[in-house]
Amino acid sequence: MPPARTPQRRSTPVSGYQATTGTRPEQAARDVLRGHPLARRIDDFLTDLANANRPRNTIRAYRGDLTAFAAHHDGGIAGLTAAPIRAFLGEIAGQAPSTRKRKRAAVASFCKWAVRHELLDASPMDRIDAIEVPRTLPRPAAAGDVAAVLDGICSRRPRKDVPVDVLRDRVLFETAYVCGARASEVCGMYVEDLDLRPDDEHARIHGKGGTVRTVLLDDRGYVALLRLYLARSGYTAGPLFRASVNGRGGPLSYDAAESRWRKYCAAAGAEIGIHQLRHAHATELINLGVSIEAIRKRLGHASTDTVRVYAELADQAADAEIRAARRRRESRR
Repeated sequence: MPPARTPQRRSTPVSGYQATTGTRPEQAARDVLRGHPLARRIDDFLTDLANANRPRNTIRAYRGDLTAFAAHHDGGIAGLTAAPIRAFLGEIAGQAPSTRKRKRAAVASFCKWAVRHELLDASPMDRIDAIEVPRTLPRPAAAGDVAAVLDGICSRRPRKDVPVDVLRDRVLFETAYVCGARASEVCGMYVEDLDLRPDDEHARIHGKGGTVRTVLLDDRGYVALLRLYLARSGYTAGPLFRASVNGRGGPLSYDAAESRWRKYCAAAGAEIGIHQLRHAHATELINLGVSIEAIRKRLGHASTDTVRVYAELADQAADAEIRAARRRRESRR
């Protein structure tokens, strides 16, 4: 696959909170912090994250976490100690371990930034124990259930009167499924990320931390549907999945996509989280005998350890091997 032109993605000028606010919850966070001794430092920290191209979702989450933390500290950053951090963590003690770990990470990152900028002599997080998150297995959805939801949106061979936004939804969610991509990654795809040369179709997916991976589009039915969507929408450049019906808007947001997915699942009588599409794809590859390393690259994980959990699920390939071994043993009796 030859290198393709890097898509010209829209960027927001970074000035204070400009790059990280806009929704009502984001504006509410600004209102809470207004006048707080930590407000300026949190503002500077989030601006630096935006300038460093950290994911928007990360910045949004950190802003909310630091806003909640600020309620436990009345002074400026120079007087920040472990006590308010413990109070903050104590307040969220009943939340899920993964949530508490993320919120602790937000405060830790802020403190590390303050030390680097000589606003703190040492990070008070050094006195706070880490939060261990119990290892859990992902919950992949059954292929039949996923197919039922997708077909409920529209057929892979849709009628000409199917609205473009409905066709968009089918292609968006099927892209997440057949590529094993995060919904946020798919929402951020551009037409320029596609290479649809016959028999060698690929897509570039922009993942966490600015990483980019190339994914083979090896499902012919999906590729045909994708080509139809491009023809019906008329998109030749820019966001692949757009928020507005007329196609002149920006990318569809993750929240909007997740809301639409829940609606389609409810209509199909299925309980499938949008992230389970990614798990389902990984599990299917495991069952087909695809190597852990190949799956790691396709999903964009940094370590094969993250992928190995899928092998601990109902592994059809392993089950078939065990059944075959038992039949051989029984035939020798």
